Amino acid sequence: MQYFDKAIFWLSSGLLVPVMVAVAYFLVKALMQVGQFYAQYMARIRFDKQLTAWLAEADEQRIDEFLQSKSEQPALWSEALGQLAKYRHSEAHRDKAITEFEISCEKELDKSRTLSKMGPILGLMGTLIPMGPALAGLASGDIAEMSHHMQVAFNTTVVGLVIGCIGYLILQTKQRWFAEDLNRLEFINDLLRKNVNNGIGGA
Repeated sequence: MQYFDKAIFWLSSGLLVPVMVAVAYFLVKALMQVGQFYAQYMARIRFDKQLTAWLAEADEQRIDEFLQSKSEQPALWSEALGQLAKYRHSEAHRDKAITEFEISCEKELDKSRTLSKMGPILGLMGTLIPMGPALAGLASGDIAEMSHHMQVAFNTTVVGLVIGCIGYLILQTKQRWFAEDLNRLEFINDLLRKNVNNGIGGA
């Protein structure tokens, strides 16, 4: 049993460096996502104003005008809208385009989900792993060694929680954005259906 305990101790201690590297990696990813999110947020403000104004007066008569507009649009939205315009006479293809938009949104959200989950997990691992050497230092009376490991434990926890908070906040905001976009795409799809059924617009 003593040998087993020592093996587990050395194994867990050996994980500290990989965990610290992973924390640093996800921190960089989180900061990059903050920068990308800010750019998307600013573009989103302009996009929402334009789209809200159009949707307030939208009908099947004006759908072609909207589909041909060249205003700045989010990438996923623009791609889905292009598919709706391309397959305006095929309801099955339009429904498929909307489903593919949902899948693409989920892939985009997975980036933030990873941060929100991995941050706290790595932070907890970075807290617990140094506790073993810290307690060993306390038992041997080496206060300096214990203090060093406790600092590592607490700092890793804080960084992990910061990563998790960034991921969670971005996730919540993007979920709301994509829900709004999906609702708008379905509305536009309904307008296209009426447009086609009434024989309005080009082929």
